[in-house]
Amino acid sequence: MPKPTYTTIDEYIAQYDPALQTLMQEVRGTIRKAAPDAEERISWGMPTFWHKHNVVHFAMNKSHLGFYPGGEAITHFADRLEGYKTSKGAVQFPLAKPMPLELIADITKWQVKNVAGE
Repeated sequence: MPKPTYTTIDEYIAQYDPALQTLMQEVRGTIRKAAPDAEERISWGMPTFWHKHNVVHFAMNKSHLGFYPGGEAITHFADRLEGYKTSKGAVQFPLAKPMPLELIADITKWQVKNVAGE
């Protein structure tokens, strides 16, 4: 059975239970404040903020929120990402812990400056 296709972030968020919807709206609002000129899109099946380039993506998983700022940001923020599972371009924020909204904002702002060329 093919995965559903979402055309907006609202449609993506609406598929989850209310508690997760609230969490994703908080993350979305944090990113929106940090990148006010970014356009919202669905890219790679995930909520994406785009400004000249992809700035960040996020996606809900069973036990974590995946946050995808790219490899340069993961390297730049490595000290602040200690304790979180990371990969080349992603970080997993466990749902069992408070969402690090300030860190998400800082990474997003850095992405806008350094990747989108602001």
